[in-house]
Parts: sequence; structure tokens; C-alpha cells
Amino acid sequence: MIEVTELTKRYGSTAAVDRLSFSVRPGIVTGFLGPNGSGKSTTMRVILGLAAPTAGTVRVGGRAPSEHPAPLREIGALLEAGAGHPGRSAFDHLHALAATNGIGRRRVSQVLDLAGLTDVARRRAGSFSLGMAQRLGIAAALLGDPGTVVLDEPVNGLDPEGILWIRDLLNRLAGEGRTVFVSSHLMREMAEIAEHVIVIGRGRLLADLPAEDFTGTLSGRRVSVRTPQADRLEKLLLGPDVTVTTAGRNELSVEGVAAERIGDLAAAHQIPVHQLTTSQASLEEAFMELTRDAVEYRAPEPAGRAA
Repeated sequence: MIEVTELTKRYGSTAAVDRLSFSVRPGIVTGFLGPNGSGKSTTMRVILGLAAPTAGTVRVGGRAPSEHPAPLREIGALLEAGAGHPGRSAFDHLHALAATNGIGRRRVSQVLDLAGLTDVARRRAGSFSLGMAQRLGIAAALLGDPGTVVLDEPVNGLDPEGILWIRDLLNRLAGEGRTVFVSSHLMREMAEIAEHVIVIGRGRLLADLPAEDFTGTLSGRRVSVRTPQADRLEKLLLGPDVTVTTAGRNELSVEGVAAERIGDLAAAHQIPVHQLTTSQASLEEAFMELTRDAVEYRAPEPAGRAA
């Protein structure tokens, strides 16, 4: 379990992380989300003991990161692909890590096989593609068979087969009762992987809840209505806290009114309805809505064309 309590990390006068508190439970995959500059990388570095907190505490498995006698056996991490020496083979890179942590050669072979790198184990890591380097980094993270796994952008550079592999791997690790904490900018992949999400912005906590609740609660439910009298139905639906937009010919997208209420209203006014469906916002839509005011870098609006 990872426990972050009132964590603050300052660099000079800048608070990269500001009184941040959350817990990452074992047995599920927890996604860590936030815009660029939100403090995700800093938080992960403090969790791994690579940076000291200015204030607050971090506990992994009940201990501060610096208190673990054999860190690789307690916390496995991937922060950057290609962190190994480019002149070493994949096997030699992992063997060097294993030797410094009292881990045998057999485990090196096991994680190479787990990562699908057995056939290229003797190739220099510097010749690896980004996807292969990611696999090597994940193999290194799992070398000590740790109870806690922290991965930053694990699907970056992976091909479709590799993405399916990492999904299965993370679910398997969580199913074994491990604590799995994953950061990514790829919302569609995070929606496939994470059961729980923690969202931060400008170093502060914005959300900490199950992924399904995050998309349902923060973006609300949308109702799609198809009717030949869309204009008439739209006028009937408009009101406080109700948003109606045209989604296509004879189709409306409605937020703020339940599907049952829309159906009843249409029937009462003898408006034919050809389709009435409820859809939930995606993780990406919920994330964009929640972090709208926490984005550090925003592209300027495109300038209008000259007449």
C-alpha cells in the first residue's frame, strides 16, 4: 500500500506538490492522472525515495522509502525507458541490477521471458526500439518480485500486441494482491487499465475515486435523442442546468435530464422519438472537464482568417 499524507515538495518558491494526500490500495490497478506540470512526476519520485519531501510523509508498505533494506524487492519502478547503459545487453543490464540486490540469475531469465525479450537478451540495449526499451524497463521493475509496482507511461512506444500484454500484466499483478500505481497521458488506455483513478492539478488533489464513478459523477450522463421534431423537443427541454446540443440531423444530445423524463415529455406533446439512448462520458472527457482550470500550458486560440 502507498500512503501519501499532506505531501508538499517545493523547488525554491514553487510548490510542485501542495499538501497532497491519497492512498493506493493493493489488489487493483490505480491510475495517476494530471496535466503537464501537475506534479505527477515529482510525486512519483518522492514515493520512490528519489526526492525528499519538503513536508508531509510517504509510506510504502508501512515504511518510508528510505527505510526499505532491499528497495528493489519492495518497490519496482519504471520512470524512463532506456535508463540502462546502451552498451550492455539486456541480460547484462538486468544481471547487474540483480547482483546489487542479491537476486539470482534465474530471476533475470524469468523477467526476460515475462517481458518477451528472451530472444534478444544478448543484444545491446542501445539497439532496442522504444517499445523494446519499455519492455526492458518493466522487466527491471519486476526483477525483485516487488509487492508495489510504480510505472510511468508504461504503454509508451508499445505496439498493439505490446499494449495488450501490458494490460494483461498489470491486471495479473493486481490480481496477485500487489499495489499497482500507473501514470499515463493516454486516456483511452488508462480507461482500459485502471479501476481507480487519482487526479491532481497544480500539485493538489482533484479526484480520488473508482474510474466508473469518475466518468459518471464528473461528466454526468448524456442522452441521445433522434426525432424528426428535434427543434420542437429542444425548446421543451431547455431550462436551468440543462444543456441541449445538435448532434446530427434530427438528433439531440441532452445533459441534465434523464432519459425517462425526455420520453415522457415527448409522449405528452405527441413528438415521435425514433431513438433514445443513454451514454456515459469517457475518461478523457471527464479528465478534460475536471482539469480545465489546472492546465499549465494552453495553446492559443487560432487567429481568424483575414477577409
